[in-house]
Amino acid sequence: MTPSYPVGLIWLRRDLRLADNAAIYHAARHCAKLYCVFVFDDSILSALPQADRRVEFICQSLAELDAALRETSGRPQTGLITRRGLPQEIIPALARQLGAAAVFCNDDDEPSALARDAQVARNLKAQGQLLLRYKDHRVFGRDEVLTQSLSPFSVFTPYKNAWLRKITPFYLSAYPSERDLSTRLADLPNTELRSTPTAAELGFAPDTLAGLRLPTGVSGARQLLADFLPRLSQYKAARDFPALKGPSYLSVHLRFGTVSIRELARIAYESMQREDWDAQAREGAATWLSELIWRDFYFQILSHQPYVVERSFKPEYDAIAWEAGPEADALFAAWCEGRTGYPLVDAAMRQLNTSGYMHNRLRMVTASFLVKDLGIDWRRGEAYFAEKLNDFDLAANNGGWQWAASTGCDAQPWFRIFNPVTQSEKFDPDAKFIARYLPELTALPAKLRHAPWLARPLELAEAGVVLGSSYPYPVVDHATAREKTLARYGILKSNI
Repeated sequence: MTPSYPVGLIWLRRDLRLADNAAIYHAARHCAKLYCVFVFDDSILSALPQADRRVEFICQSLAELDAALRETSGRPQTGLITRRGLPQEIIPALARQLGAAAVFCNDDDEPSALARDAQVARNLKAQGQLLLRYKDHRVFGRDEVLTQSLSPFSVFTPYKNAWLRKITPFYLSAYPSERDLSTRLADLPNTELRSTPTAAELGFAPDTLAGLRLPTGVSGARQLLADFLPRLSQYKAARDFPALKGPSYLSVHLRFGTVSIRELARIAYESMQREDWDAQAREGAATWLSELIWRDFYFQILSHQPYVVERSFKPEYDAIAWEAGPEADALFAAWCEGRTGYPLVDAAMRQLNTSGYMHNRLRMVTASFLVKDLGIDWRRGEAYFAEKLNDFDLAANNGGWQWAASTGCDAQPWFRIFNPVTQSEKFDPDAKFIARYLPELTALPAKLRHAPWLARPLELAEAGVVLGSSYPYPVVDHATAREKTLARYGILKSNI
């Protein structure tokens, strides 16, 4: 195929890999020479805490990507260009400097990203250059799975059924993006021949991933996937129990594109049809695929209803009067810091604060507790998760919080309220997860770790637990809080 453009620029964002990368594939097909760039966006970095683990994850992943580009070309003069600033200014300027007729990138449907890309496209057009975008971070795009009336779905199960009807091997096949890349990569200008920056060089705290079992880059994703595949058949049985090694732990790699969603969905789809697996094992694969389809579903919701970033998916729910004032602020701080007196909630929040990860079942439990036990606006919890989660993705985070708050599409009914003790007894029956993150309760018998305030004084004394001192009393009574929540949501009965 004769190249359409002498020079092209690949702008990498949430797709930090060379294999099965849509933008790289199309760029290599259409350009004789290629450069790759990653921009550390100041509009994003300026809002992050100094000890943000995601910055180090990105930096380490970029270092590996830079080395992979040099290895692919076989020439040390190639590699990854990195810049810091505003992409709206940097990408057009770099394209002009390199003589690139077109900039290739993969889609990002977050509202702020769409606005950014639109400005980049306008600035490039003013210079006579193009911005070409491709679907890469999800299986189906915003308009590929619609209802019969060609409107977006608002309920997951019909969306999932339509997704499964539409899926074919074509949609799950990998782009041969590395096939022509080695002959297309251009030598970098001498001014760009430098190492990718470290977190410290960007002004962020170094070593934020030290001690965490979070391998970075494509090699880290391969390591986690290899570890998960032997457990895939048991995924449904194990995924809800935080003390077990049930999840894939690949969510942060999906977020930054160090693994392809097509590869993971293909593995799940093919595994659920394996004749050498029994029904339970195939159901494990089907359940994992369902979780990946939820991801596509939430992307579609964000694409078609971007107002959910600030408001309830169900507009009538914005009439709810949330708790506010100093008392609510104190309760919110207790929730953030893992001091609610409900051990499963506290253990989950400590897991988040110390590692940047929280088990999916616990995300639902902690979100329900904040909204329906403490009566605090879901948007405050969503923002806290956005700051702390390594795998933070706006679509999934917003969708999950609105599900828990009953304000979103296909959400938990408002009158269904998780009991944090019952959830603890059901999903951490031996209180092993609680013991891992609340060592002050370890000496209590397992059955009492779920609700230490129910222990007899002698049992507390023998375990060295002093309620109100070494571990807090519950900040609210669940039964009382439940009644307040029913009343809070009850004002909507006439509207829903």
